[in-house]
Amino acid sequence: MISFFKNYRGFAIVFAIISVIIIFIIYNTLNVYQPLPIYQPSMVSTELVDSTIQYKKKYHKIANFSLVNQNGKTVTQNDYEDKIYVADFFFTTCQTICPIMTGHMEQIQQEIINDNEVMLLSHSVTPEIDSVAQLKRYALKKGVNDQKWNLVTGDKKQIYELARKSYLAVKDHGDGGPFDMIHTENFMLVDKKRQIRGFYDGTSRADIDQLLEDIETLKAEYQK
Repeated sequence: MISFFKNYRGFAIVFAIISVIIIFIIYNTLNVYQPLPIYQPSMVSTELVDSTIQYKKKYHKIANFSLVNQNGKTVTQNDYEDKIYVADFFFTTCQTICPIMTGHMEQIQQEIINDNEVMLLSHSVTPEIDSVAQLKRYALKKGVNDQKWNLVTGDKKQIYELARKSYLAVKDHGDGGPFDMIHTENFMLVDKKRQIRGFYDGTSRADIDQLLEDIETLKAEYQK
């Protein structure tokens, strides 16, 4: 028996080495880096996209904006230049999904608090109610870090147009008129080129976990 193993020892060693190589190749094949998709209007449900851009297949980006945050500071795309950010739409008097969404945004804030690449942006859909003072009270109550997270108010038509034509986030409930109202649980992940890279249910803990993973995937994209 001992002589048998001696005769085949070389074969066994070669076989073991080949097996390790095959396992290594299979592992790396299954773990190939997969970039996040770049969402275009044509890729999103038509009920969430303004009819003027429903069939757009490329070059979609978040439009320029000028809104005011919880500190009375004007916030524009320049404040998010070269940043990855998570965007959503909310209102401070909401008693249904918004408290859950804001809680999840606060958890994301905790995860990215020391990450200079990532920020948050929440748009009020009732700007006539959500004044700067109201946003400030809400921000203090919810633990908003001013360096990481802007709660913005401003022109209602501009906010509603951003929701429909830029973030592809909400069903059509008007264009920002005095009686119009939009309400969505969507969180959007936006890259450094102002492109949408992911949609998530802001009320779902599982989706938030996926969002955090996708932020790391997107960061890795810029390191390549």
